[in-house]
Amino acid sequence: MSRLAYGQPFPALDVPAVGGGTMSLPDDLAGSYGVILIYRGSWCPYCNAQLAAFSRALDTLSGLGVKVVAFSVDDEDTSAALIAKRRLRFPVGHSVDADKVAATVGAYVSEDPHYLQSTGFILAPDGTVRLAVYSSGAIGRLVADDVVGFIRYLTEHPEVR
Repeated sequence: MSRLAYGQPFPALDVPAVGGGTMSLPDDLAGSYGVILIYRGSWCPYCNAQLAAFSRALDTLSGLGVKVVAFSVDDEDTSAALIAKRRLRFPVGHSVDADKVAATVGAYVSEDPHYLQSTGFILAPDGTVRLAVYSSGAIGRLVADDVVGFIRYLTEHPEVR
């Protein structure tokens, strides 16, 4: 399992979406900066805080041309309850195969119970990785305010892209 690095294309990943359909990543984010949040599960207080913060920051992120998606191993009903509880305003996926996702993007996996550790990506409009944050435990993850600052920096300094 290798981790994704700066400039690497984000690999194709299809994720069942809460409410039906499929999120096709990175294609669904093409043409915009994208944030992909892999969270441990609805039971995780750190994940709840992260997802709620991104939902609160969504207007600012959208104004910068950023799309946000999130997913976990949680089933659809559990994911839908989390969306309602945290008032999430971005697409949320469910029921992913932890081992398949880990093999695809390099996320850490917890074995018992079996779930993905927090992993976050910022993608450029062309679907390449601009930042990858891999956590091996409960803490260490993308922060909404940091993402806002990072995207502002990238858009103000096109030579860095």
